[in-house]
Amino acid sequence: MRVAGRLVGETLELLRAAAGPGVTTGRLDAIAEANIRDHGGIPSFKGYSHPPFPATICASVNDEVVHGIPGERVLAEGDVVSIDCGAIVEGWHGDAAITVPIGEVAPEVSELLRVTEESLWRGMAAAHLGGRVTDISHAVERYVRGQGRYGILEDYTGHGIGTEMHMAPNVPNFGRPGKGPTLVEGLALAVEPMVTLGSKETDLLEDDWTVATVDGSFAAHFEHTFTLTPEGAWVLTAVDGGAARLAELGVAFGGR
Repeated sequence: MRVAGRLVGETLELLRAAAGPGVTTGRLDAIAEANIRDHGGIPSFKGYSHPPFPATICASVNDEVVHGIPGERVLAEGDVVSIDCGAIVEGWHGDAAITVPIGEVAPEVSELLRVTEESLWRGMAAAHLGGRVTDISHAVERYVRGQGRYGILEDYTGHGIGTEMHMAPNVPNFGRPGKGPTLVEGLALAVEPMVTLGSKETDLLEDDWTVATVDGSFAAHFEHTFTLTPEGAWVLTAVDGGAARLAELGVAFGGR
């Protein structure tokens, strides 16, 4: 899973660098597929579910929260694009997402991205062997609520991951701590807060995939796949395994 996760992380860094005014979401998708296949991986989103997802990445722009289908849409100054990416290597999955500002964005949008990404790390930092899944959920919600009036999606959650992309248990982004399955060694989770500048309510668009905010407010989505070892946390989709960011949060690094 670390091999698959690192490939996803490296692919997202390529896409972060490539995303800019005038670039289409389809171009980002082509870059992602080429990089994953060139490094021995298989795009895990392509052909997934029903109707089959037609692309390697999800590219969700502005008020689109998740599962946007890349294509001819041209990114413009002031947009944000949430890029979700998954890869399979030797039967094991990695899954992660980033939200990228396109050029200069409004200050409140920039802050939305910061809050959402930080809540992801705060959620992972709250996890420890013997704890419970909703310890993560509570830490995500507590951080977001402490930063202002934001909408936290409730109908879409993080998830277990391993030999399949979506496995039990679900990992909500809200809730009381101390609930749900116990965090044990060998359990890998994809934690993915989805936060909006307005309401938590969403609509599923006509393509049967794209999820957008009902009120048209901008949204952000960040995700990492991580696990716990006896030594500490290991962020499988971070290029450095999460070592630097975990150290800033005072969390032991459990990777290698």
